[in-house]
Amino acid sequence: MKKALAAITVAAFMLAACPPAAGAAELAPVSRSAPAAAKPPPPSKTPTGRDIVATAQKYKGVPYRYGGATPKGFDCSGFVMFVYNQHGKKLPRSADQQYKAGKPGKPKDLALGDLVFFTTTEKGPSHVGIFVGGGKFIHASSSRGVVVTALGDAYWKPRYLGARTVL
Repeated sequence: MKKALAAITVAAFMLAACPPAAGAAELAPVSRSAPAAAKPPPPSKTPTGRDIVATAQKYKGVPYRYGGATPKGFDCSGFVMFVYNQHGKKLPRSADQQYKAGKPGKPKDLALGDLVFFTTTEKGPSHVGIFVGGGKFIHASSSRGVVVTALGDAYWKPRYLGARTVL
């Protein structure tokens, strides 16, 4: 036992006296206390349709601005892009590109946050809004700014093109 203890003491003395080899990383001192509990990373939250609708509703009354994509003024696709971006969901800038981005949905299967598209100024998707439930959608209207309108509205119903799910 005495020989083993002497050998360990000599080895420890020799190692302590040796400088680290060139290029070798120095080791951090060993802590004898218990390590601090690591905090888990925050859970990644996928936005729900309810989240999207709640954010969109905050901007009711914001004026329409052609090419606008900020709370100072929105056009239809800029509004949709902005709302989704608030939840980390990137969408293209234009209504026709947003139409291509989602999965098709049937009118009877619309869910909160789905995108609804209309043909207005040109053939194909030229206007977009967000379905808010109850047969209504929120959108940036060129005449009234950000408003909630019924899908069955006399102007919008005949121009309805389809819906897309992007969540």
